[in-house]
Amino acid sequence: MPTPKPIAGDILAPITLPKLGGGEIVLGGARENWSLIVVYRGKHCSRCKKYLNILNDMRQKWHDAGFDIAVVSADTQEKAQADRDELGWGFDIGYNLTEEHMARLGVYVSDPLTPTETDRRFAEPGVFVLRPDGSILLISISNGPSARPDLEELLDGMIFTVENNRPPRGTA
Repeated sequence: MPTPKPIAGDILAPITLPKLGGGEIVLGGARENWSLIVVYRGKHCSRCKKYLNILNDMRQKWHDAGFDIAVVSADTQEKAQADRDELGWGFDIGYNLTEEHMARLGVYVSDPLTPTETDRRFAEPGVFVLRPDGSILLISISNGPSARPDLEELLDGMIFTVENNRPPRGTA
């Protein structure tokens, strides 16, 4: 059953996940910079990998615009590390996203279609932009294969939003 979705303008309560390379990733809560959070299906999803390759190529532009990047999935450490090793991603990657975390983020949850796809439920894609105070500026969640925002367009819009101190939209 789908979970309630977060509301633009609300504070995302912190979610702590283990991070590849050690330490933790904290999604939500107050921080110095803006945050771009990308939830991906996991190692089994070639479309997610294509999207994350584009993000990886753009990561310096996002950092230059004042954004921290966190990419997370329900994958195990081994699967997440295998993707990083294979694809050379340079952003922070969190793993072991639980169904409780998925519910708090409001992303859709899917069962694997076959045992070879993956061995656990996984999150469908989601993209979140948070202000430094932890409030949600943008939410894009999908239960389909290609409904993620274009990263170039999103960055352009976020630069405009930051420079002009625009409020969250879709709150009416």
